[in-house]
Amino acid sequence: MELSWIGTLILLFFVTILVTVWTRRNRQSTLPPGPTPLPLLGNILQINFKDLVHAFVQLGSRYGPVSMVHLGRKKVLVLNGYDVVREAFVDKGEAFNDRAELAMADIAFKGYGVLFSNGERWKQMRRFTLSTLRNFGMGKRSLEERVQEEAKCLAEEFQKKGGAPFDPTYLLSLAVSNIVCSIVFNERFDYEDEEFLSMLALIKETFRIVTSPWAQIFALAPRLFMYFPGTHHTVFRNFDKMTEFVMKKIRMHEATLDENCPRDYIDCFLIKMREEKDNLNTEFNFKNLIVNAINLFFAGAETSGTTLRYSLLILLKYPDVRKKIQEEIDCVIGQSRCPSVEDKINMPYTDAVIHEVQRFADIVPLGLPHATSQDTNLRGYHIPKGTTVFPMLTTVLKDKKYFRNPQMFDPQHFLDDEGKLKKIDAFIPFSVGKRICLGESLARMEIFLFLTYILQMFDLQCNMNTEEIDISPVPNSGSFIPRPYMISMSQR
Repeated sequence: MELSWIGTLILLFFVTILVTVWTRRNRQSTLPPGPTPLPLLGNILQINFKDLVHAFVQLGSRYGPVSMVHLGRKKVLVLNGYDVVREAFVDKGEAFNDRAELAMADIAFKGYGVLFSNGERWKQMRRFTLSTLRNFGMGKRSLEERVQEEAKCLAEEFQKKGGAPFDPTYLLSLAVSNIVCSIVFNERFDYEDEEFLSMLALIKETFRIVTSPWAQIFALAPRLFMYFPGTHHTVFRNFDKMTEFVMKKIRMHEATLDENCPRDYIDCFLIKMREEKDNLNTEFNFKNLIVNAINLFFAGAETSGTTLRYSLLILLKYPDVRKKIQEEIDCVIGQSRCPSVEDKINMPYTDAVIHEVQRFADIVPLGLPHATSQDTNLRGYHIPKGTTVFPMLTTVLKDKKYFRNPQMFDPQHFLDDEGKLKKIDAFIPFSVGKRICLGESLARMEIFLFLTYILQMFDLQCNMNTEEIDISPVPNSGSFIPRPYMISMSQR
């Protein structure tokens, strides 16, 4: 009897194990396809972290538009192509619109601010920031007028070069950053201002590190790496310096605040803080204000500046395109006034070129990673809650289904048979869904006004033959940035 009882227990034990293993395997089998992970390590030995963009594109080529890798114990969903990105972020947006954990950002920002937060905090910060940016007609000058004035200041700096070759990187970044500064701080800085130059240098250094392969390696074991030297410590030191800079501006605003006449984003936020001072659970506090200001400053300084830098390089490569834009400028705008946003509707070729620059330059190829807020399904696959999601914007902007020559620079992608601007659904350089870039409308305005004013005022030259100009991005980077180049400008 005792032996029979023991045998029954043993049998039940093994049956339980078999059922558990079968259940786990069955659940795993419903996950998206991908390389077989190793215990604890996942697929980290199979992924080329030096070129993560190419590695994730290859995943799509091998396993289809919905694939999965394991970075250590973290599940990472990789989406390739416009159709599946839209299906996830728009059709199933409620499940896919969380922000993924980003180790360096989480340590630096601690979940505050509009860019890297989730839940109610993100909803409130996004709603407030969008509303403030949209209503930024306060004061005597509109946002468009600020961009036009800054374009003139930029042109003056170009004129000082006297036709000599120069690297336009910093001047373009300074100009674009001044627009963000006017919104956030109600202040523009001189191009020689040491504090301004220092902040811009910190932003560029930080952007380089957080988009490098090291950032992905750091994310595998951030707590461990914090005990060792590395560039991640530079990111945190830079964040502390940026925090000091922003906090100093906030204190100055507090001392001069007029609630009846808000001057900028900080003023609007401070007023909201006073309105909610009795709300113990309010999200309108100094921590969110500081991080929001850094988020806006950081994003505004890098993306539009990089797009403009890529634009000039591409126009050096294709002088016939540059000539057509200048002919359109001369016809629609002439030389007697500044370009305005209203001109865009009458300049379809220029607009098409700008669209194509953004598509081809593809400066955020991985997109900012999302995360699933709940268990969900996508195209028949089970996607667990908390899965990191990479929307491969590079495969969207180079989707063969929507662009006939995806690897080539071709403005005709955005022109119909009548030469009018053509809308293409897969043109989403600012992403898509509720997490779409907050500064999309500002960026579009900046790129159009700065670029058309430069081409209205100057002819562009380069010391290389057009065949020698390489418009492919700097290799092995998590973001696509143009290769360094020198440009000469002469007055038209």
